[in-house]
Amino acid sequence: MISAPAPLRPRAEAEASQLPPLLARAERLAGSVLLGEHGRRRSGLGDDFWQYRPAQPGDSRRLIDHRRSARGDMQFVREREWQIAQSVMLWVDQGGSMRFSSGNDTPEKIDRARLLALSIAILLIRGGERVGLTGTILPPRRGNGQILRLAENFGLDLEADYAPPEHRAMIPHARALFISDFLGNFDEIELALTKAADRGVRGVLYQVLDPSEESFPFRGRTVFESVGKTLHHETLQAQGLKDRYLERLAERRDRIQQLCRLTGWRFGVHHTGDSAQSALLWLYQAMEGATR
Repeated sequence: MISAPAPLRPRAEAEASQLPPLLARAERLAGSVLLGEHGRRRSGLGDDFWQYRPAQPGDSRRLIDHRRSARGDMQFVREREWQIAQSVMLWVDQGGSMRFSSGNDTPEKIDRARLLALSIAILLIRGGERVGLTGTILPPRRGNGQILRLAENFGLDLEADYAPPEHRAMIPHARALFISDFLGNFDEIELALTKAADRGVRGVLYQVLDPSEESFPFRGRTVFESVGKTLHHETLQAQGLKDRYLERLAERRDRIQQLCRLTGWRFGVHHTGDSAQSALLWLYQAMEGATR
């Protein structure tokens, strides 16, 4: 468990430094973009020349570039560049279930989730995007100060075993990244993605699991207890529960994948025993794909 944000940020920056800076490839829909210093080029407000295009009905005569038009028989409009940055919102499950690890050589799920979320934030902010948290605690902003604020918020733990995804104050047509084990109430997951889809928010749902939660290696007498100690189950034949457990886990994943397809989100799975760098690379590509 990470008790302070100080060691998290250097590690996240080290992970992010292994990838090239993320160039903003965001959708630019009304209400979802903010004027900024970075982003993809688009015709609009700005001072820098972008391109000439043939004049169209409805164009103001003030937009006509007479010098370029004098070269031929057509009239041309001089378009300027619109530099934009899109808002990206993060949610990291900091409930008790995320503080599980099956062994000393495997990080807690929350440790990996925080590391990946902050790494992605660093890449996005370096690309000129505004990054913040879902809800009202930390609105999207740019700059190194925002990275520090994100690290501080990621260092908080919740008492509840399962934390529902935060879906308040989502900016219309923005992007989002939710990281959790998604083992809690499915209705809360469905509500969050439905609310996001209603506001035109697209993003990535990233499930982080401990390897033992996929393989169920338990045998004989076993006591299963939630991190918050609110759930307790003891069995003498743990292996007898394996098939039923794996079946329910598969059913849960199928429901999540179907929900993502319906709402236009992407879904991925990461095991804490695997490389954090490979997970970051997948998220890097998935967040770009969420803009399409």
